[in-house]
Amino acid sequence: MKKNILVVDDSALMRRVECDIINSDSNFQATDVCRDGMEAYEKLKTTSYDGVVLDVNMPRMDGLQLLEKLQNDGIKANVIMVSTLTSKDAEITILAMERGAIDFVTKPNNIIEAKGQDFRENLLSVLSAVLKTKSNSRVERRIGTNVGNVGTDTNVSTKIQRSARTHTTASTLPTRLKATGKSKIVALACSTGGPKALQSVIPYLPKNLDAPMVLVQHMPAGFTKSMADRLNEISQITVKEAQDGEILEKSHVYVAPSGCHFCIEATPNGQFRARLDYSEEIHFLRPAVDKMFSSCADQAGSNTIAVLLTGMGTDGADGCRKIYEKCGYTIAESERTSVVFGMPKAAIEMKAINRVLDLEDISGQIKKLAGACC
Repeated sequence: MKKNILVVDDSALMRRVECDIINSDSNFQATDVCRDGMEAYEKLKTTSYDGVVLDVNMPRMDGLQLLEKLQNDGIKANVIMVSTLTSKDAEITILAMERGAIDFVTKPNNIIEAKGQDFRENLLSVLSAVLKTKSNSRVERRIGTNVGNVGTDTNVSTKIQRSARTHTTASTLPTRLKATGKSKIVALACSTGGPKALQSVIPYLPKNLDAPMVLVQHMPAGFTKSMADRLNEISQITVKEAQDGEILEKSHVYVAPSGCHFCIEATPNGQFRARLDYSEEIHFLRPAVDKMFSSCADQAGSNTIAVLLTGMGTDGADGCRKIYEKCGYTIAESERTSVVFGMPKAAIEMKAINRVLDLEDISGQIKKLAGACC
């Protein structure tokens, strides 16, 4: 059965283009269209859709205002934002994730781009990834519920702990990395569904975390800085976009800028330095999680704590394996709470994960492993 999609955009041309793209896929149909958030709100009060493709800027009621109203009224909707690359729209899109949007695609600058292959593929891939998960009824439960510890309580985790070639057992998993004279580093990565997921991890880290964190989130240029700035506003720990050559300080999160790979380099005094490079894409991605994770495996070895959150594809699995083989500690988000269980699943199937955790348990595990500095 085709999934019903509501398209909300003040441009008649964009509504038509988006509907044509959606209807071109045998899995979807554009059931209804609305010109602004107010029309969409009236529709969503009485009609249930599998997904909503929502513009950011519209008259009367914009995308963010609609999300706030839906949230206040308890109306559930699986929303994918369509946002331009302006800094203002990037900031609004990041806020939209807080208010219930699952992910976003970038809006074309003109009709030629709108009818191009890139926009079509991006829109359909995000719809496919998100709504496939939604059909399995996992996303609704992923944040803010008291679900216990997946690492010890679920069949998925038990199977992984028994089958994975681990250097610890379920009963002797360390609560903190052993002191080796080297600095620790936390490496975190995500893709589809990541901006929302990060808000259930980063704000819950202590301001005195005894390690720097490096972070790759697949998103277009311009959005990474807005995301870093917003996370910094709502977190105890300092969050910023990484700069080439800067020393990575404890209690700081460094976000990889879009368009370049993010690596670390050990310094003679035991700290780490950020290295950004424009070498070829990996998995058609730059930054690639595998590049960052591999760098951490090479430079920090067993003092690496790697965390792989929601995302489509397999990026990060090879890097997790390298960290795992160096006796670092690897964590994957559970299928139960992942918006898209692609990247975590790939690493789990590679037997490169020490612990599988629900999203809301991950910040606590990072804190236990990294510890707190004075």
